[in-house]
Amino acid sequence: MYSDIIGILSTLTYLLIFFIGLILAAIVVIFLIDITQTQDAVRRNYPVIGRFRSILSGLGEFFRQYFFAMDREEMPFNRAEREWVAAASKGHDNTVAFGSTKNLEPIGTPIFVNCPFPTLETDAAKTQPLLVGPYCEKPYNAPSFFNISGMSFGALSVPAIRALSHGAKMAGCWLNTGEGALSKYHLEGGCDIIFQIGTAKYGIRNEDGSLNDEKLKHMADHEQVKMFEIKLSQGAKPGKGGILPGAKVTKIIAETRGIAEGKDSISPNRHPEINSIDELLDFITHVRAVTGKPTGIKAVVGSYSWLEQFCEKIHERGIESAPDFFTLDSGDGGTGAAPMPLMDNVGLTLKESLPMLSDILHRYNLRDRVKIIASGKRITPSEVAWALCAGADFINSARGFMFSLGCIQALKCNKNTCPTGITTHNERLQKGLDPADKKVKVSNYCMSLRHEVEVIAHSCGVSEPRRLRRMHVRIVQADGKSVPMIDLYPRPDPLPQFMTITP
Repeated sequence: MYSDIIGILSTLTYLLIFFIGLILAAIVVIFLIDITQTQDAVRRNYPVIGRFRSILSGLGEFFRQYFFAMDREEMPFNRAEREWVAAASKGHDNTVAFGSTKNLEPIGTPIFVNCPFPTLETDAAKTQPLLVGPYCEKPYNAPSFFNISGMSFGALSVPAIRALSHGAKMAGCWLNTGEGALSKYHLEGGCDIIFQIGTAKYGIRNEDGSLNDEKLKHMADHEQVKMFEIKLSQGAKPGKGGILPGAKVTKIIAETRGIAEGKDSISPNRHPEINSIDELLDFITHVRAVTGKPTGIKAVVGSYSWLEQFCEKIHERGIESAPDFFTLDSGDGGTGAAPMPLMDNVGLTLKESLPMLSDILHRYNLRDRVKIIASGKRITPSEVAWALCAGADFINSARGFMFSLGCIQALKCNKNTCPTGITTHNERLQKGLDPADKKVKVSNYCMSLRHEVEVIAHSCGVSEPRRLRRMHVRIVQADGKSVPMIDLYPRPDPLPQFMTITP
């Protein structure tokens, strides 16, 4: 028995020496590679150990998220925001104890003005559907003020689209297709659909990328498709079209979009047939005539003088020529892939552009005619309530619903390696996303957020969220004091020449 133990120890010793030898050999090989390569100065000057800089840099974002960052520090969304969405999605209690961790002193912080006699539950009004497109053959009575923003099939996986479709139906909100066209998975849950017409006209295009009216009419024939949204630009990449890497263009995505499989799908940076305000209004009118359904536009605002010219042209043509809605995206909006200079530096954020757009429409007496849909980083009740105060009729969220699907902010949306299966077409990774489970979380998140916005509205003394106004929120200024939002953005009266609108 003693000899057997000696034999085992000898074998283990030989194995240990062998593995040490392999490790040393690998180090020597890596040393030779590093010291002879010319692409990386750190590795050339510090062979082997220089590689740890790249490794630690890559792991840094994960260490910060889990160990080092405070609850309110991270970007684009912090831990407190993500955990609120996670708890709401699971239907858990979302109350907090001991005090808020939110700093209320930074400039621009909104503080809602509570009423001394808040609205009782017995006096609260049920939020009513809002009619969009009164001049259309088939107007849309939209039931929810909070909805799912455009996320393309292609950018998102099959199980993610399925979960969103079923969850939207359960919550009674709409699902925007994004520019990647309408797939059978969008329709599967039975929810209301907003079909987005991107610059590449995916799903409704001719081979040259121009609009195919027959295919457009076919999309409108779907009862679930309630409105059409013409995307001019989006907040994450204003002035540039959509980007879908070839690795994510699978057979089903290629068939849905009407493009070649396995090749990069890059949309034009604008609609080739829209080069002026007149052509934009012509295009809106054409889509509305072909579909018979409400038709609007989506844009992030940078230059805004065109908006006044746009309103003047609408009055010249007649009130029915106006877009039925304007989806206003924020300059800090998200996407799966965008150039950093555009994502970081171009386009106004919603905090500036939303009051501006609402006021311009008021000034031209078009505010009731054109419904405003606010989009961009609105994932918590306070942000949604602020948007309603500022002038929005509806709020769209994309990343909020991604968090409800289980997104962990890994920032790998463009790599086809999403660890939660949301933005990847790797079937192994997709298995982690169960649509049957996630649809419930999508629905819970939507309904919880609407309820919490109602709580804010009742605290402010109004019966339902759409009655929130600028006087109900104050904005912190540089001196540390807050002022009413209505003082910063006083609501303008209509211009005299547009006081009367004749249909």
